[in-house]
Amino acid sequence: MGGYRILLLNGPNLNMLGIREPSIYGSDSLAAIVSELRTYARERGVELRDFQSNSEGALVDAIHDAFNWASGIVFNAGAYTHYSYALRDAISAVKLPVVEVHLSNVHARDEFRHKSVIAPVCLGVCAGFGRWSYFAGLQALLWHLDNKGQPEHSSKASP
Repeated sequence: MGGYRILLLNGPNLNMLGIREPSIYGSDSLAAIVSELRTYARERGVELRDFQSNSEGALVDAIHDAFNWASGIVFNAGAYTHYSYALRDAISAVKLPVVEVHLSNVHARDEFRHKSVIAPVCLGVCAGFGRWSYFAGLQALLWHLDNKGQPEHSSKASP
């Protein structure tokens, strides 16, 4: 593991972490989570670049740009998860491996949060573990990159 360049992408309202509904999203700021995740990545020889925007178009642009440099993306699309076909199409277009992450367990919340339109074009989803969802998502992405082309049931596939 190592030598990868990963985009950590965060969507709308995630800049308000630590302030916005801490009983759901926790009391950590996005900056604190990113800082800790960057240290975790660096220890594994991985370059982590982060970007947050409340604008759907800026997120699409970031995904397009990642095509030119990134090995993969860890993405918390926030509310766009549930209805942004533009983000889905951008992920599908660049063909980079993407792991969808959420701080909360979206399936235990409002009905509209149960469906993700981006999940079908992502490797998988890590949700419900608070800040640790980001770490699990990054670890899953790195595992995937290390094991590209390996059958999931092979002995090398154990975490």
